[in-house]
Amino acid sequence: MSIDIRSAARRVFKKPEDLDLTEGPIGRSLFFLSLPIVITNLLQVAYNFADTFWLGQYSTDALAAISLGFPLVYLFISLGLGLTVAGSVLVAQHTGATQTAQADYAASQTVVFTMIIGIALGAAGVIFVDEVLSVFGADPVVLTLATDYMRIISFGLPFIFGFIVFVALMRGSGDTLTPMLVMLGTVVINVILDPILIFGVGPIPQLGVDGAAIATVFSRGSAAVAGLWILLRGSHGVQITVTDMWPDREYMAKLLRIGAPASLENTGRAISINAILIIVTLFSTPVVAAFGVGIRVFSMIFMPAIAIDRGVETMTGQNIGAGNRDRVSKTNRFAAITSFSILSLLGVVTFVFAPEIIRVFDNSPAVVEQGATFLRWIAPTFGFVGILRAYSGGFRGAGKTLTAAVITIVLFGFIRLPVAYIVSQGLVPFDLWIFGTRTPEGIWFSFAISGIVAALVAAGWFERGTWRDGDLTEQADPTTDTKRTVEPDSDSDPDPSASET
Repeated sequence: MSIDIRSAARRVFKKPEDLDLTEGPIGRSLFFLSLPIVITNLLQVAYNFADTFWLGQYSTDALAAISLGFPLVYLFISLGLGLTVAGSVLVAQHTGATQTAQADYAASQTVVFTMIIGIALGAAGVIFVDEVLSVFGADPVVLTLATDYMRIISFGLPFIFGFIVFVALMRGSGDTLTPMLVMLGTVVINVILDPILIFGVGPIPQLGVDGAAIATVFSRGSAAVAGLWILLRGSHGVQITVTDMWPDREYMAKLLRIGAPASLENTGRAISINAILIIVTLFSTPVVAAFGVGIRVFSMIFMPAIAIDRGVETMTGQNIGAGNRDRVSKTNRFAAITSFSILSLLGVVTFVFAPEIIRVFDNSPAVVEQGATFLRWIAPTFGFVGILRAYSGGFRGAGKTLTAAVITIVLFGFIRLPVAYIVSQGLVPFDLWIFGTRTPEGIWFSFAISGIVAALVAAGWFERGTWRDGDLTEQADPTTDTKRTVEPDSDSDPDPSASET
């Protein structure tokens, strides 16, 4: 019996016009919105996984080099990611309020300012990458390879940003399927180019770490070109126009007001990882390599939670724009429970097969031992990360980007980082199980405890209802029959008696 692939795909994936995010069953809408995001993110992670796999076969030094460079890539992207979040939230709320012209203008302005920041950060990366990476104090061979890798990636930052903004704007309009299809086509390019450029084939020389960077930049550049072309055509929802892309200083201020805290949130995560990396480099190269592999494994496992996070962000934004506030609360609770359940199950699988997972990327006994220990420390807490991501998406979709940022910075910066250093260096002032001596397990412990605390704080904060004043759209005022603009401070409190702490 032949399988009708097209019919099967239509059952699994839904076009934006087939979904109404403001009505109907919440689970159905969230599933069909989030599923393409999961696949898109899996494909995007495939870039890094391909690099990790082939460079792991190339040499341990090469693997350690991209482990050193990956957090810096994340930092660069995080600095500019806030504008894409602002654009996505604005497009979502205007879409929910059926304000098509405002949604298109928000998209056009987001694209131009995101690309400007991408060019600026890329230039900064090329110029200062040596000084930044030297802070980590890694082995000189690893440091040299990491510097070469990061300089090439920095050149490609505008392309990376181009695709990120495309994904964000399409998601805000409710279309997560188109970005998935674009990514599906371009990831094939990276998978093919990686081994060819790393090891060399025929007249193509062996480029090692540089080859992995070139393959990634070329592939993501292809995705950016395709994505921006789709936005210009406007055949898949939101549309950008050249006339609307002339920089509007007032709108830039609006994007920054909403997006700066989102950048702060993501930058806080990135700085936390980079700061943890400094602590990791106090140990041996196998520990550094294990940390790099572990972070990439997390990025794969957390894909469902991140997809639900983004889906909740869009559904929250559109429902606030449509005035459906009760549906916002129900959506976030449903997402938190679902995300906790999925990630807890993945945590069990990860705990059981931890050594085998690490061996996929590096079969060195020391790396496998440290990597498996890392995974087994944090696997039981995966579900709490799911709760955190679900409520964070709700805060952002409601325009409360500062709240999400505060949770991230305080709990990761002031809990994970100090715990990692104090415990791993054996500085605990009392006898705490195995943590009386210097051990990298103190770092792994800090990931587990900070994830639990962050989830509890995010859930409690959201359920207090402090997200309810996040309407950023223009709505009709029934008393005057005119338009009013509702742009509250991103962290203002509707109830003066209920202060946030």
